Amino acid sequence: METLRVLLAVLLCVLAGAQTQVQRPSFAECPVDLFFVLDTSESVALRQKPPAYYIDQIKEFTNLFIDELRDMRHPCDRYLTWNSGALHYSDDIIIVQELTDISSQRQMLKDKIDNIKYIGKGTHTDCAIKSGLAELLVGGSHYHENKYIVVVTDGHPISGYNEPCGGVQEATNEAKQHGVKVFAVAISPDQEDTRLSVIATDYNYRQNFSAADNTKPTKLRTIRTIIEMITNETRDVCCSFDCNAPGGPKGPNGDSGFKGETGRPGMPGEKGDIGDIGSVGDPGPVGYRGMKGDRGGRGDKGERGHKGYKGDKGQRGTDGIDGRKGEAGFPGLSGCKGSPGSDGLQGESGPKGDAGPFGLKGAKGDPGRDGEPGRPGNFGPLGPSGEKGPPGANGDKGERGDDGAPGLEGPRGERGQLGEKGEQGSRGNRGLRGEIGEPGPRGEQGREGSSGPNGETGEPGRAGSPGYRGDEGPPGPEGPKGPRGIKGAPGDRGQMGERGEDGVAGNGTAGCHGFQGYPGPRGEAGEPGGKGTPGPKGDDGEPGEPGSDNDLPGNPGVKGAKGHRGPEGKSGPPGPPGPPGTDECEILDIIMKLCSCCECKCGPLDLAFIVDSSESIGASNFALAKDFIVTVIDRLMKDQQIKFGFNDSRVGVVQYSGEKAQEVVQLGDPNIQTLTELKQAVRDLRWLAEATYTGEALQFSLNNMINRLKQENRVVLVLTDGRSDITRDPVPLNTLCGKGIRVGGLGVKDYSGRNPNQEQIGDVVCKSDPKPGFSFILNNFAELLDDSFLQNLTASICQDKKCPDYKCPITFSSNTDIVVMMDSSASVGQKNFETSKTFVNRLAERFLANKNRGGAVVRMAVAQYSRTSRIEQELTSNLTLVSHRVEEAAFQNDGTDVTEAMSFALQRFESRGDASGSRKKKLVLFSDGRSQGVTEAVLDKRVREVAGAGVELFVISVGNQVSEVNLRTLVSRGRRDDVTYAQRHLFRVPDYPSLLHGVFHQTVSRRVSLP
Repeated sequence: METLRVLLAVLLCVLAGAQTQVQRPSFAECPVDLFFVLDTSESVALRQKPPAYYIDQIKEFTNLFIDELRDMRHPCDRYLTWNSGALHYSDDIIIVQELTDISSQRQMLKDKIDNIKYIGKGTHTDCAIKSGLAELLVGGSHYHENKYIVVVTDGHPISGYNEPCGGVQEATNEAKQHGVKVFAVAISPDQEDTRLSVIATDYNYRQNFSAADNTKPTKLRTIRTIIEMITNETRDVCCSFDCNAPGGPKGPNGDSGFKGETGRPGMPGEKGDIGDIGSVGDPGPVGYRGMKGDRGGRGDKGERGHKGYKGDKGQRGTDGIDGRKGEAGFPGLSGCKGSPGSDGLQGESGPKGDAGPFGLKGAKGDPGRDGEPGRPGNFGPLGPSGEKGPPGANGDKGERGDDGAPGLEGPRGERGQLGEKGEQGSRGNRGLRGEIGEPGPRGEQGREGSSGPNGETGEPGRAGSPGYRGDEGPPGPEGPKGPRGIKGAPGDRGQMGERGEDGVAGNGTAGCHGFQGYPGPRGEAGEPGGKGTPGPKGDDGEPGEPGSDNDLPGNPGVKGAKGHRGPEGKSGPPGPPGPPGTDECEILDIIMKLCSCCECKCGPLDLAFIVDSSESIGASNFALAKDFIVTVIDRLMKDQQIKFGFNDSRVGVVQYSGEKAQEVVQLGDPNIQTLTELKQAVRDLRWLAEATYTGEALQFSLNNMINRLKQENRVVLVLTDGRSDITRDPVPLNTLCGKGIRVGGLGVKDYSGRNPNQEQIGDVVCKSDPKPGFSFILNNFAELLDDSFLQNLTASICQDKKCPDYKCPITFSSNTDIVVMMDSSASVGQKNFETSKTFVNRLAERFLANKNRGGAVVRMAVAQYSRTSRIEQELTSNLTLVSHRVEEAAFQNDGTDVTEAMSFALQRFESRGDASGSRKKKLVLFSDGRSQGVTEAVLDKRVREVAGAGVELFVISVGNQVSEVNLRTLVSRGRRDDVTYAQRHLFRVPDYPSLLHGVFHQTVSRRVSLP
């Protein structure tokens, strides 16, 4: 029994020893400090709906990591233990848990990780890394080599963002200086790998680690790889001390030993404190000075003596000298980057350093590239003057000068005395032939001649006008100076100078005619003269005797003088009727072309831009958004003639990001008085890169800019990626609705290719209002500067143009069927086809929405033709249905067969027409007269078939590249001489945009409606 008690006591002692074995001594532990830095910014939180999706992925990854942190035994019998903590950040930094022992506080740390709520603003990764570094240096263990940071982020933003703590590169360099290693773990997908590589200490600490993966094995592979790296790196640090075998259990107390021998003297103690000053002793007797002895010889070196005994305590010595300078402490954390200081004065130049030694002769270098062409040499001396050239050709004769002003009229002379009557002179010779008389009255108008032969095809028209001048690009590098050119040819003759001043008016007077002189004395007889000239005709002689009969006719007599005008004749028969006069619609068209006040005008309007400047936009996209604002202002001024100014149409810009992060620039600000200053202020806007509070930005814009706009027409453009943080922004997105503002939403995919939130865009543009705004969805920010998009946008902005209400009414007196055939051939083009569709819709509105006399019913059908014909809508009176089908019409882009189109139209009338034949049938055909393989005879036959079926044909011709012969045939009704009918049924416009100008559609509809 006694033996059993002894065995039981021994067993209890063994168990107690085993329990004490678990309690490791502190020197056997080798702690590792691991700190988690978690990104909960906007670029992570709002990447996918719901916003907390990726945040939950990060928290799950971190908790899995904490569960894998287990104590490990190194071969040197030291145990790897873990201290861990965490923070999460956006533009704020929140400490989740300071460094704590995982073995005792594991669950507490996991619970705090689970309670993380995302911040969702900007991304200050540099500040977060420095905060994590401070936690490691202040609260970690004394093993400086065993400190690690795990940064979990997507790497955004990329560039252009103002990092307040010096940047990620500076933060990681500071961690390297303190021996702290940084792991970079990505939040996939769409991570920024370049920036993640900067965060990591080196490539080994990046290795495509990922924390946002739906599969748990991928996360565990990342976690275990990092833990394995830490374990391998810390082995040398933990095992750098002497290995000591673990001690066994404590044995029983032994017997008291004998008194030991006296120990050897101990080591000298530490220096004692200074003792009290002793009393001054009595002076001794004065001794005699002895004689100096001889110098003795040098003795042998003695043996080393025994170590002396501890001496008596000495007197307190004087104050010792200062101790050596202690070792430098750990460098403190670098502060945030300070503002740049003012430029200092330039220091004096230092002395020139000594010349260094000559280096070794280098190896022969690679042959250099061919040099650029040298600059042209200086101009050579002037050559000898050449020989004198031949005289130039005489200049053109100058133009005749203007007539001078008439001189002043002289005074009227006195009336002369009446002279004596002279003797009757002899009969004079026959005078010269008189001048041609005035033309007689105009005869009756001749009959109209037959039409001449067909003319040859005209030459191709001139090329279209050049497009808008593009934005001026940056200046290129200066080219090399060119060689001196040859001497130019003499310039053209200068223009004629201005007319000289008129000369001074003359002051002469017209002289009076002198009196007839008296006859002089008779002179001597002269020499016999030659044969004289025929004298004047004498008086008629007496009739002679009648001569003998003569049957020969005499010479024709001289033409007699012009007789007097006879009496007015009787009125002729009435002439044929002239062409019809200009109707009311054509008069309106002429007025609108001549009168600028009749044009539809977009302005004045007030325009406001609200631009998203959040982190998810990106720096490069924000720069494109600023260029877009300036371009839209320029396009509205150029295309829509809107005049922006303080007293005219006003414009302003608001950029926004997170809470209370808005900035406004607008005309009328103290430093923005001109449009040029506003554009420069827009270009100077800096990317905010925080959260996305669109509702708060709309309210801010309403209070600080929109309410100050004065024009009745106000348009607001909201440019965003459509991902507002509606969970933390309490302001609704429909803030601008119901206030008489037309809102345009421009939704653009963000940097990761995610589509804008259509629901949020719809709320912004007031989709539920009776008069909603408009919206555009773009694939990227570069499309903001696309020309076609800008045209659509400016048209949407100017949707509410102010136009004069000029209308000419139409009415149908009987039931009428109208078929419109649109030209969809390749020569028309896609853009012009869309214009013709708009024109057809205007015709449909005039035809089908009109009130007719006597209850007449109008039906309309729409078709298109190219090489083949296709019906878009059969005959109907439903305007909504016709407009919808016209909008859905697709461009065929094929050849042209106008005769087949006319046959197709006739089939529409036959299949849907009135069997009684009481309905009028009219065909409106788009055609330039050109058709593949058509001849004049075939076309004339088809025109006669149309006329024979009782169909009235109207032709709309666009452009100047037309076949005049075929056009005249189309509107001839088979009667080439009926010019009046042809003029009434042919419409011409210079180009497709002219279809929509003025009241042209009213003119066409008016003529079609006439009986």
